[in-house]
Amino acid sequence: FDTLKDFAPVTIIAAVPNLLVVHPSLPVKNVKELIALAKARPGQLNYASTGAGQSTHMSMELFKVTAGVDMTHIPYKGSSPALIDLIAGQVPVMFDNMPSSLPHVKAGKLRALAVSTLKRSPVLPELATVAESGLPGFEVSVWFGVLAPAGTPRDVVTRLNAILVKALANPDMRERLAGQGAEPIGNSPEEFTAQMQRDIVKWAKVVKSAGIKLD
Repeated sequence: FDTLKDFAPVTIIAAVPNLLVVHPSLPVKNVKELIALAKARPGQLNYASTGAGQSTHMSMELFKVTAGVDMTHIPYKGSSPALIDLIAGQVPVMFDNMPSSLPHVKAGKLRALAVSTLKRSPVLPELATVAESGLPGFEVSVWFGVLAPAGTPRDVVTRLNAILVKALANPDMRERLAGQGAEPIGNSPEEFTAQMQRDIVKWAKVVKSAGIKLD
């Protein structure tokens, strides 16, 4: 399918940051120390992902390109097996969606180094962003949106958008999403389309520069 031609964007429901997390045994306490370690041991640090091409994989590839470091990708089939091995110390570092890794950070099983969004997360306000940790402009935000099939009548898209935006304005809904580290969005179809266009351009550059290929 063609992402831009085959769908009619309705709205982004919420955006979720990724956390840069490491096993507590890794001798780094922040992003700068991780970069220094990776540069001292090129290609020797393995990083986990939830699968090739997933946001966790792309986040680290963007990190590698931006920081100028070489790390080895270990893809897993989903977040659970990746986190199990990370917590066990089988792999030392990964980017992971905040909702799945946050409980382990709070339990002390993982150490969070930074959040991937430009702004700090209200859930972990003391945690620095990657951008403010020495890599200006670094930003990864994983959005969850609603799309209709291409050709859906405009009035239907508009009505769906209004219903969803109203639901996202509900305080209980916003509180529930925020508790999981998600930022409620509820934007317009035009804003959603523009976000998709920007993301395609951004990640195409990362894929090309990193030479990423799916099996």
